Amino acid sequence: MDASNPLLDPRGLPRFSAIRPEHVEPAVDAILADYRARIDALLASDAPRDFAGVVLLGEELEDRLNRAWAPVSHLHGVADSEALRKAYSAAQEKIVDHASELGQNRALYAAVKAVDETPAMRTLPRAARTLVEHELRDFRLSGVALEEPARSRFREIESELARLATEFEEAVLDATDAWSETLTDETQLRGIPESGRAVLRAYAEEKSLDGWLVTLKQPSVQAVLTYADDRALRERVYTAYQTRASDQGPTANSFDNSPRIEKILALRHEAAQLLGFRDAAEESLATKMAPSPDTVLAFLHDLAARARPVAERELAELRTFAVDQLGLADLQPWDVGYAAEKLREKKYALNEEELKPYFALDAVLGGFFEIVRRVFGVSLKLREGVDVWHPDVRYYDLIGADGQVFAGAYVDLYARSGKRGGAWMDVCVNRFVRSGRDDGTQLPVAFLTCNFAPPTRETPSLLTHDDVLTLFHEFGHGLHHLLTEVDYPGVAGISGVEWDAVELPSQFMENYGWQREALDLFARHWKTGEKLPDALFERMQAARHFHAGLFLVRQLEFGLFDFRIHREFDPARGARAMPILGEVREAVAVIHPPAWQRFPHAFTHIFAGGYAAGYYSYLWAEVLSADAFERFEQAGVFDRATGEAYRKAILAVGGSRPALESFVEFRGREPKPDALLRSYGLAA
Repeated sequence: MDASNPLLDPRGLPRFSAIRPEHVEPAVDAILADYRARIDALLASDAPRDFAGVVLLGEELEDRLNRAWAPVSHLHGVADSEALRKAYSAAQEKIVDHASELGQNRALYAAVKAVDETPAMRTLPRAARTLVEHELRDFRLSGVALEEPARSRFREIESELARLATEFEEAVLDATDAWSETLTDETQLRGIPESGRAVLRAYAEEKSLDGWLVTLKQPSVQAVLTYADDRALRERVYTAYQTRASDQGPTANSFDNSPRIEKILALRHEAAQLLGFRDAAEESLATKMAPSPDTVLAFLHDLAARARPVAERELAELRTFAVDQLGLADLQPWDVGYAAEKLREKKYALNEEELKPYFALDAVLGGFFEIVRRVFGVSLKLREGVDVWHPDVRYYDLIGADGQVFAGAYVDLYARSGKRGGAWMDVCVNRFVRSGRDDGTQLPVAFLTCNFAPPTRETPSLLTHDDVLTLFHEFGHGLHHLLTEVDYPGVAGISGVEWDAVELPSQFMENYGWQREALDLFARHWKTGEKLPDALFERMQAARHFHAGLFLVRQLEFGLFDFRIHREFDPARGARAMPILGEVREAVAVIHPPAWQRFPHAFTHIFAGGYAAGYYSYLWAEVLSADAFERFEQAGVFDRATGEAYRKAILAVGGSRPALESFVEFRGREPKPDALLRSYGLAA
């Protein structure tokens, strides 16, 4: 292989500064050619079919591909360019075709089945047995049993779906970057606090503009919709944001995802039926905890029945407040965040701006690291000199109680152009133990990405409390990947974990953002060093359940919409995305946006992010996380013995066994929803 291509160098960490778009396709071509040649050699050999010769070979080849592709995929999300897009898209198509070809390789399927049927299988570790089970399942879900022409059609669908997902995500990014509004009159900024103004001023400076630049990046949208007194400005930002990549709004039809939504749902439905499932929702559950579509729908509707009356009361109170205190007789969606913030200030004498000075980003990071040290016995240490894709990116080594480095994480926290919105964790390198090999254990490495407001000339990066929870959430995912003790990448860390359980470790860590003992580690005023005052903490706790009903029905709206469009797709009628969304809103929502609102068109989680017919997973896993954290509340939130039990039962085992089995080991019983309902302030 070409040693001059940085993507073909499997040693150490990726050399991001050396990676160019022109490296992508040659690297992928070379790796895939070698992958095919080695599989062909395996299948041509008459050697006995055993775990090391068949399954571990597959793990090694797949890991080699991931080592090259992970940095490319990551750069596509955080440092996008036209040239990289083209290279990414072309290479991804080849990777998807290769995966489909592999998944339908009957000789390879027979080889894995032969391994499964050997007496030696029963003596292998649990993780090895699970890996084989998952491989056989995945072969079936890849259409290995299909006959022509269904086999070829299934592969065509997989390739087309990958292309459409990339196009969907790129359309959202382009639509986000396409709209902005320059403000030169300071009166238009009334109500927006200085921290928000600083963000808008920084956006303007980045473009060499005078005044302030309002964009559709999250810190800007949040500042305007939560604080701007200028109602017309709020409406314009809401309209632009809620019509991104659609047939409506200021960039109507320029990046429209409508036809992609139709095609994606049609192809998912066709693929599911080719595999013998009724629909894409049923197929989705083949790799999840939930036993049936009816179980998911019953779970969501039960939560809705509990949450909607609370949300209705919250909205009625908000409407009354808006009329009496703000002069808003007709509360509109672009008024809700603004009015809610004013009501929260009135009820609890609390606003996010009052909290922000206590949440300087570096202090929050340091506090989180101390929580991890106390609970799990793990230290994080900044490593200088690591090759990164942007000067703001940091790299941390994770160090165990024995003083040895056992994992690492890239941390990229600020919003900027060319970087997709939101927050996420992704795998850079998997843990892999190659027994009998000189290279020993390959240490896991994670990408942790957020989009917080960057520091300004006057202030450090100051987080809202929601931002703090987001940071803890993504690091929770990171810990799941990094603290694994499983030797095989296919079931290590987050890999192989049922999708509706994968949010358990992330949502679990959010709980620490509400604990006084944890906040005392980092919540200090960035100027004075004063710790978060007791009175402010008490007001924060009192406001914790503020609009919990409204938040929950919004999540239920997302989950039900996602599940129903996959469950109810009918080729004769098309996707019916907007009509189904309307029906879901009639059933669970209390705030009804204008008819032109196009939230689905930017719903990358389900159309480009792996959550298809699985967005309900956030709430499903929240039942698990709230219940798991209750044991810490009883024992002490920093209790090391409990932390060690959680690490061993949940984090260390990754996907090497069913998530329910791991939960029961930690909790001593199956999960109950009581703790979740209490966490939302709802009666159990």
